[in-house]
Amino acid sequence: MLEVNSINVFYAKVQALWDVSLKVDEGEMVAVVGANGAGKTTLLKTLSGLIRPTSGTIQFLGKRIDQLLAHKIVEDGISHIPEGRGIFNGLTVLENLKMGAYTAKAWKERDETLKLVYELFPILSERRNQIAGTLSGGEQQMLAIARGLMSKPKLIMLDEPSLGLAPKIVMKIFELIKEINEGGVTILLVEQNVQQALELAERGYVLETGKISIEGKGKELLRNELVKKAYLGL
Repeated sequence: MLEVNSINVFYAKVQALWDVSLKVDEGEMVAVVGANGAGKTTLLKTLSGLIRPTSGTIQFLGKRIDQLLAHKIVEDGISHIPEGRGIFNGLTVLENLKMGAYTAKAWKERDETLKLVYELFPILSERRNQIAGTLSGGEQQMLAIARGLMSKPKLIMLDEPSLGLAPKIVMKIFELIKEINEGGVTILLVEQNVQQALELAERGYVLETGKISIEGKGKELLRNELVKKAYLGL
């Protein structure tokens, strides 16, 4: 579904990603893990068209997308749930959700998609007329994910969905991500919570200082000595 081939990314003259290659097959959940500052957010911004790679290619469903504008990439079926949630604090929950359905196709089907989203996130249905900025951190993260689903994506990219949340809420968020994946949506998950991410994902990549250092099946990476020592404190 998604194929990234040797992309290099710079911020001005500073290189952030070095020859990064990865792939995500349809229906998979793939994790990209690594320390803060490893380049994980830069990778997702590049895949969603917010940053252009200086070299390399990105293909989605057989179509090259690395030169497309961000909104065209959304129309092609990729949804990016950013780090820090990025919800519209002054709008209601329902208004936030409708903002996620801004593409022509998604807007026509918004009422049907809303029903599905409310089934997955009942709390958002209860709070649909509440101002989004007054929600708890966990509810705001649910809203960010739900808004991403409103564009009817084929692939969802999640950037640090567990950031700043209590452990109990983190477990709930990961359960919902698993449920979304089992419902047929392919997921690329970027996480500092290495243990949770690799337990959940079928495959994983370890990103270190802008380079992919290790890749493999999620549970195999959890047994990898370098991963255990560097990220799990074992």
